[in-house]
Amino acid sequence: MLRIGLTGGIGAGKSTVSAMLVDHGAVLIDADKIAREVVEPGQPLLEKLAEAFGPQVLHPDGSLDRPALASAAFVDSEHTAQLNGLMHPAIRDRTAEHFARHADAEIVVHDVPLLVENSMTPAYHLNLLVDVPAEVRLQRLMDSRGMDRDDAAARISRQADDETRRAACDVIIDNSGSVEETKAAVGRLIETRIRPFAANLAAGQRAPKAALELVDSADADWAGDAQRVVAKLRFGTGDEFAIDHIGSTSVPGLPAKDVIDLQLIVPDLTAARDLAPRLAELGYPGTELSDHLGEGGTEPKWFHANTDLGRAVNLHVRTADSVGARFARAFRDLLTEDAGERDRYLQMKRELMAAAQAADGTDEQKTEAYAESKEPYFLEMRRRLVPDSFD
Repeated sequence: MLRIGLTGGIGAGKSTVSAMLVDHGAVLIDADKIAREVVEPGQPLLEKLAEAFGPQVLHPDGSLDRPALASAAFVDSEHTAQLNGLMHPAIRDRTAEHFARHADAEIVVHDVPLLVENSMTPAYHLNLLVDVPAEVRLQRLMDSRGMDRDDAAARISRQADDETRRAACDVIIDNSGSVEETKAAVGRLIETRIRPFAANLAAGQRAPKAALELVDSADADWAGDAQRVVAKLRFGTGDEFAIDHIGSTSVPGLPAKDVIDLQLIVPDLTAARDLAPRLAELGYPGTELSDHLGEGGTEPKWFHANTDLGRAVNLHVRTADSVGARFARAFRDLLTEDAGERDRYLQMKRELMAAAQAADGTDEQKTEAYAESKEPYFLEMRRRLVPDSFD
């Protein structure tokens, strides 16, 4: 199952986009509907609310009197915390029931208004933001819901700002134009990213490799991409392992292939083997490979890669004391701090990439040839940065 989180500020049009996703075959789990389900007559939570806040929070027919509950629960922080302590577990458990009911679905979309505010994004393979500028949302709330400006502005201010939402989400869907424009954008997203992602995830296979070309760092958000991927990996593995952003995309200002290189540190290779199925579930299938240390030397590791066509990731699972792990950190730090070495490395990359691109062969063969052509340089750097590895 590909788990997708869907969010957007009040008035952004999440329901419009969620309906489009359903039209393309996704299963929808609506957080607002679940919040209403758990307080319907006959639900255990309703009795608990009456016990905690008094019988006045119920209508004569036994249904929830929402204004009365709000008056009783929001009088101070203690009562609000009491309400949350009752509501959140009930909503969590009911949400889990919905996900379990659709365990065989290819794509499940969880529509959560406060996805970002409640720090929930790491729990999903992909997070979609329905994006509309706050001023446009303000006008929509006034026009479509009849709110006055102050009320609409107050509701918007209580949610995360646009910048925070954009930083937390993987995909931004611009819903500030016409419905037809949004429908076309959602259709493209489904066909070019979501459906291939779901298929690769189900098959346990990596997406095609990134193109062999250098991308200017100013045209990418590698730091943000890495932060989002690392957050998902940490959440999915119980925050048990250290994870580093390494490689060229971790060096500010350095052009690079559009691939986020990460290394996850395990105590031993048995732990790496045991972790492999979980990483595959998170969208990073892998196998046992070796780092090439130069001069014929190798060092075992596990290597995992992305199932998401839209974000290339190389995930190296190494032990803490391995040469590969120590060199990756030291080389990243050297390029970050030493402008001269950074320029030297960039010039070498450009020359070797041009040679690989001009050679005969498939794209994969050219990529492998490019990687191999850098080995002498890495051997030289390893002698400098991890000299004890030659003892």
